[in-house]
Amino acid sequence: MVTVLDHTIVPVRDRETSVEFYTRIFGFENLGEVGPFLAVRVNDTLNFDFRESDDFRSIHYAFAMESGEFEAAFTRIKDSGIPYGDNPREQENMKGPGMTAGAKGMGKAVYFKDPDGHLLEIKTY
Repeated sequence: MVTVLDHTIVPVRDRETSVEFYTRIFGFENLGEVGPFLAVRVNDTLNFDFRESDDFRSIHYAFAMESGEFEAAFTRIKDSGIPYGDNPREQENMKGPGMTAGAKGMGKAVYFKDPDGHLLEIKTY
């Protein structure tokens, strides 16, 4: 069996706002209440479990996707008026996509933040 990340708990200020954002921007499936969390299915091996918290730091999540999915997500980001950038140090320069390194080498990437300030990256190789 290959080891994969099954789920992660994402600290947020408002679970409903996070579910709406991730389903709208990424098209993730809303799983509703899962134990004490609201959850979304990222793909067939990963769920994000949103937990309300006032005590957390920003976390970086990078999502690799096929070129068509990347273009569709980038269009939704732009259409939503979300500030974005072409590299992790300039997340709101409204340039992009840029070329940055990831698990499979260099790839096209766009950086932006979710409603709680978590730094998100979409990437295609």
